Amino acid sequence: MKLLLISNSTMAGEAYLDWTRPHISEFLNRHKVKKICFIPYAGVRMSSESLISSYDIYAQRVAGVFQTMGITVQSIHKSDNPVETIREAKAVVVGGGNTFHLVAEMQKKNIMGILGEKILGGTPFIGWSAGANIASPTLMTTNDMPIIEPASFKTLGLIPFQINPHYIDTNPAGHGGETRQQRILEFIMVNPEMTVAGLREGCLLQLENNELRLIGNKSLRVFRNGQQPKEFVPESNLSFLL
Repeated sequence: MKLLLISNSTMAGEAYLDWTRPHISEFLNRHKVKKICFIPYAGVRMSSESLISSYDIYAQRVAGVFQTMGITVQSIHKSDNPVETIREAKAVVVGGGNTFHLVAEMQKKNIMGILGEKILGGTPFIGWSAGANIASPTLMTTNDMPIIEPASFKTLGLIPFQINPHYIDTNPAGHGGETRQQRILEFIMVNPEMTVAGLREGCLLQLENNELRLIGNKSLRVFRNGQQPKEFVPESNLSFLL
């Protein structure tokens, strides 16, 4: 498989996808990709008018960035046959937003299974935030509100562990709720066979040639039931998670 799983699209004070651009460009160029299929279904509120206008705005925004890399973007929401569009795609990119809505729409359009087959067959895949989350077996470690009920929580299952994008170590000042770590510890108590990778903003996971590496400027935290959480620095080989 060829995967680029990105925690977040935008760093505070930076342009959209700016920090990810060199990583995305290098990844797609390495695999000789000049056109990607974009899945915008997580972008629920890009527009207040309708979901379709939200998808339009999202796709245009992504296309503007990818154009600077010499990459053409085809958004799947414009396709009359989403399944065939996935079958023909040279690479697939899934944007962030609401993971529940993303999964529900992918299930409704019957593209979850065919996309998984394509990626397992070697088609390059890039996802950020919700798009990275769906590479896991389930969506259960998303940070999002369940604004819609998918047919199943099962996702692509490209990797055998869960990702928690946007992982942060503390709660905002004055907030009395659970920390992100507490929520993940709840998850692995109920699902003791699962491992969770807390992927901080400014980091991504790259899987190529059966090697999984952490890239970015922050460490990653790995949670396993019955063990203390462990930190792994950038450029760590994380293939043991596979």
